[in-house]
Amino acid sequence: MDSLTHKTFYYDPKYYCGWPSIVRANNGDLLVAFIRTEQHIAPCGSIITMRSKDDGATWAEPVVAYETPIDDRECGLTIMPDGRIIMHIYSTFWTEKLYNEFEANAYRSGIIPEWIKHVNTPEYKSQEHKGGSWTIVSSDDGQTWSKAKPGPDSVHGGITLQDGSLMIASYRSMTTHIDIYQTPDPDTPWTRITEVICPTPDTHRFGEPHIAQLPTGRIVVMIRYTQYVPQYDDTNDDQNLWQVYSDDNGLTWSDPVMTPIWGLPPHLLVLQDGRLLCSYSYRRAPYGERALISDDGVTWNITNEITLRDDNGNHDLGYPHSVEVAPGEILTVYYQKPDFDPADKHRYKTAMMSTQWKLPAN
Repeated sequence: MDSLTHKTFYYDPKYYCGWPSIVRANNGDLLVAFIRTEQHIAPCGSIITMRSKDDGATWAEPVVAYETPIDDRECGLTIMPDGRIIMHIYSTFWTEKLYNEFEANAYRSGIIPEWIKHVNTPEYKSQEHKGGSWTIVSSDDGQTWSKAKPGPDSVHGGITLQDGSLMIASYRSMTTHIDIYQTPDPDTPWTRITEVICPTPDTHRFGEPHIAQLPTGRIVVMIRYTQYVPQYDDTNDDQNLWQVYSDDNGLTWSDPVMTPIWGLPPHLLVLQDGRLLCSYSYRRAPYGERALISDDGVTWNITNEITLRDDNGNHDLGYPHSVEVAPGEILTVYYQKPDFDPADKHRYKTAMMSTQWKLPAN
């Protein structure tokens, strides 16, 4: 693989930024969406977009694309053949009860009581109806957006199938499993066509899935697998990605199978040569971003794992999303801390970063 080019394209020490999604708009621009907030679980996040007209070399100033008084914290993007862009939003309505479930030292001293005071205000409490999963649609390459309407959540967005319908894998409506939805058009309600059951719901959860359709017609869904009992832990040796697939346009699905890929969460990209690229976070030392390529979407040779970054100070990083900006040339966006002091895990906010790289020879 040729040398890697790393870039920090957005950083403001006042904000914690994360969970990006990126698409090629109909006018040729790259449009990236991400979350900007005070801290990872602060009560008032906003969704920001930025655009690049030169394949990620430079970026225009950030724009607030969606903002409510509560915590808008996911923004997966789906691009349609007619150029419309769907943004899948999940907004969290925080409560005192939810914040009291966090450990006292999870954030800097005093910040959780501040958030509890904020979410107990009448102004915040009156916004509970804005919580949940929503979609907004842009018909002008992400410049403006429609009013929000209910729709499935997705960290990285969905896909247009070869038959022209839309399909997406979601997880917010279930505690431990994921759902797969389909619709002929974003103006039509989404129909849940199947659910993928986690085989170990007493200890682990399926979550943050992503979906792709290969030129052969095979639909692949890759799934994050995370321990939640006896406590949340995303560093155990069993945190491999799981997958399911369908060879009949979603009518039937394989049983979920654990892959050899250790990491989370996944993003899938069908390459121009027909192979499938999976990008994912690596949340144990050496911390960073990685990728792997499959010829058929279900067979993954971990000995060919590609390391994009291995220089972050801790596990607070990731959610990589990749786009092929030219044949064999990949731009992967993600979040990391631009600097790190191991003696003070709360000191530095996260930044939006990218790595431009070329695929290894096929």
